[in-house]
Amino acid sequence: MINTFIRKLKLAFSDPEIRFRILFLVGALALFRVLAAIPIPGVDKTALASFFANNQFLGLLNIFSGGGLERLSIVMLGVGPYITASIIMQLGTIIFPQIKQAYHEEGEAGRAKFIGWSRILTIPMAVLQGVGFLFLLQSQGVIPQLDATTLIANIALITAGSLLLMWLGELVTEFGIGNGVSLIILAGILAGLPSSISQTLFAATAANIPSYLGFIVLALAMMYAVVVVSDAERSIPIAYARAVRGAAMAQNAATYLPIRLLQAGVIPIIFALSLLLVPQMVLSMLGALKISFASSAALWYTGFLSNTWNYGTVYFLLVILFTYFYTSVTFEPHRVAENLQKSGAFVPGVRPGRETEEFISNVVNRVTLPGACFLGLIAVSPSIIQGLTGVTTLILGGTALLIAVQVALDLARKIEAQVSLREY
Repeated sequence: MINTFIRKLKLAFSDPEIRFRILFLVGALALFRVLAAIPIPGVDKTALASFFANNQFLGLLNIFSGGGLERLSIVMLGVGPYITASIIMQLGTIIFPQIKQAYHEEGEAGRAKFIGWSRILTIPMAVLQGVGFLFLLQSQGVIPQLDATTLIANIALITAGSLLLMWLGELVTEFGIGNGVSLIILAGILAGLPSSISQTLFAATAANIPSYLGFIVLALAMMYAVVVVSDAERSIPIAYARAVRGAAMAQNAATYLPIRLLQAGVIPIIFALSLLLVPQMVLSMLGALKISFASSAALWYTGFLSNTWNYGTVYFLLVILFTYFYTSVTFEPHRVAENLQKSGAFVPGVRPGRETEEFISNVVNRVTLPGACFLGLIAVSPSIIQGLTGVTTLILGGTALLIAVQVALDLARKIEAQVSLREY
């Protein structure tokens, strides 16, 4: 197995095209890390560190900016606005028939149109998020009160940084290997590991060594669970009445329709995180406009989420809710049943058409429940691990782990596919 890996690695770097794609990916990620280290002017680092220490769910947003948010860099929003715009566009397929037609029925041209609309929508999303964050940080004393000119300049700078990352991610997707936006998020996750590990090593003493060993065991168990669940699927047998293979005709050829356990991926976690964050940002903006009730409401909401039990319960329930919601948006049993019927396929023991649709829908609903509960546990895992081990310097973010594992597995498959193509 090791010899096979070494042979494929040599083939990957000996092939000019694969080598160019890998080096392009490395260069783009290096540029992203440079941008994430450039802060906007007038930041109080002490107040900033204290603010992030008291807001656990903002730490999750920091993942998607690659650490840029905790430094208030020019790319502090990361690819968050682009992800938000893509989510809104996918939700728009339910409301607007034109979007649904472009996304599902017009092929590659429709997908290109859909991506173009997402890019345009990213601009107002970046502006709104930038305004919300700046007002929120001003209210917490992290940055000084800004005059109109400075505020507009900072919003323009933050918006441009987010659009630059979106463009960089699309370049990686086209000229590199893997999904560029996902790889930017992965780079941000990996960039934060050295500092967390060093803090943990400095904080370790002989008395708390058992806690750290327990933390390592839990982290490895979680990593194993994420790898297994990421590839888990429920296979529905599909039969064809007649299948032509060359000049011969085979009767009752069988295949499978895979239903993934994590059909929605990490999108429900992003949905839930956004819903938790929006009220605080809106109340902070209203407080900055001197609206009387907003300041007291913002303090109450911040205090409510500061309680670990409140935060964990609400977050867990929202993740389960959005998992079912997003699965219903992206997976349409009616369309699947219709396509099976058009191609002459059927589920053994189930009538084509309406009964097949109901059968597939029931399977999806049953499979979604354990997947949703797993995503919910992953989302609140930092609080659980902290409570069980007492380790606060290195909390293995379940969301970060889930993203890192899925992106790393996808990248490994893409590289192996490129190498296998050259071998044949």
